[in-house]
Amino acid sequence: MILEKLPPQRLWIKNPIAVLSEFDCKGGVVVVGGKIVELVTAGSSPATNVDAIFDASRLVLIPGLINTHHHFYQTLTRAFSRSLNQELFSWLLTLYPVWANLRPCDISISSRLAMVELLLSGCTTTVDHHYVFSDSLTDAIDIQIEEANNLGIRAVLTRGSMSLGESQGGLPPNSIVQDDQTILDDSARLIKNYHCSDDGAMIQISLAPCSPFSVSSELMRATAALSKMEGVRLHTHLAETTDEHEYCQSQFGLSPLEYLADVGWLSDRTWLAHGIHFNEHEISALGKERVGISHCASANMVLASGICPVVELENAGCPMGLGVDGSASNDCSNMIQELRLAFLLQRLKYGSRKVSHLDALRWATSGAAACLGRSDIGTIAVGAQADLALFSLDEPRFSGFDDPIAALILCGAHKASYVMVQGKWIVEKGTIPGVDLPDLLHSHNDNAKRLRQSHMSLSNLG
Repeated sequence: MILEKLPPQRLWIKNPIAVLSEFDCKGGVVVVGGKIVELVTAGSSPATNVDAIFDASRLVLIPGLINTHHHFYQTLTRAFSRSLNQELFSWLLTLYPVWANLRPCDISISSRLAMVELLLSGCTTTVDHHYVFSDSLTDAIDIQIEEANNLGIRAVLTRGSMSLGESQGGLPPNSIVQDDQTILDDSARLIKNYHCSDDGAMIQISLAPCSPFSVSSELMRATAALSKMEGVRLHTHLAETTDEHEYCQSQFGLSPLEYLADVGWLSDRTWLAHGIHFNEHEISALGKERVGISHCASANMVLASGICPVVELENAGCPMGLGVDGSASNDCSNMIQELRLAFLLQRLKYGSRKVSHLDALRWATSGAAACLGRSDIGTIAVGAQADLALFSLDEPRFSGFDDPIAALILCGAHKASYVMVQGKWIVEKGTIPGVDLPDLLHSHNDNAKRLRQSHMSLSNLG
């Protein structure tokens, strides 16, 4: 008989090189039952006895990183040759026909790969925005939830949607749009079956019509009403490109933000992906309502969409998070690398005195948590969830460092040594026990190849 090895009842993560926290806890933290229960000052020991000690003396301890925008399925179309060197609208028109061939097994393997990549980079909570549904793919969110539960990552799965196909003036092909009622019914089902609003929730559901150019105004309004009734959050792409601005002006006679307000989305339940093209008045309106913004630096640079005005938005009152965005526009899912790129891009925009490495870390921790309406994650404090990432500085890239926290960003950390979610070790010594990484990569590559071949076969028939 094999007995399951139970986690220690009281674990002291002892004497890290440095800790990213507003409190004095240079001596580490004590974790019990999935929460941080004690902060240990430098040179001290915990107030009570502990059952086990984890030696963190060669590691930097930070809150687990929080990814506020992603599209897991896009890991299957990285560096897709036909979509290279394009901007958003033409990039989407190239890739929509490929994504139309997604199968349930593609969602499973792409979600698993994306979340493994995120975990290995120090991410403990992730959002995914899945909006591609078809007659052969109706349960994508259920599949993602199963994969998240299997890995032990905390996840906010957004029920995305597209209801406005080409024949109705939208951008996506008709084969991957659904009618409004189907979308709303499935949204209600997912909330009922999976959403948890309790402190420490591992799985949450949000509602996420894709964009102004892919859903109807009626669906946007009905989704806002459902969100308010069920107490869940709202998410969408907005103000990503000038093309989107022109589309909204031509279709609605409104700017993207004016359209958002018109359909009832301007509230503190909403967080937006990108938020690049806002004027001063719009930034003030967003801040007043405390609308969250997910800054996706890498994707914005790859697609040449522009630079999010992070400093102005945050100063106005908007919670600010970071998102790796889809792996067909990033083209990776490495959260700690995303921090460095966001830091560098925003420093280029605002200057070296206005943006620091601590800003980037805040956007990926407490700021991201605020985007998701949560105060139980994103910080190292008594009572917070024990979601932690520990990084080794024993690599050539860090040699000679002075400030260990700054070194993570400036020297370009790219992998975590240990990651804990809700008090459980998920990443140990840079690997995820139970995940056969070579097998995962082989299966994922096979699915990506099949997806490309399916698209080519259909294109040749056309």
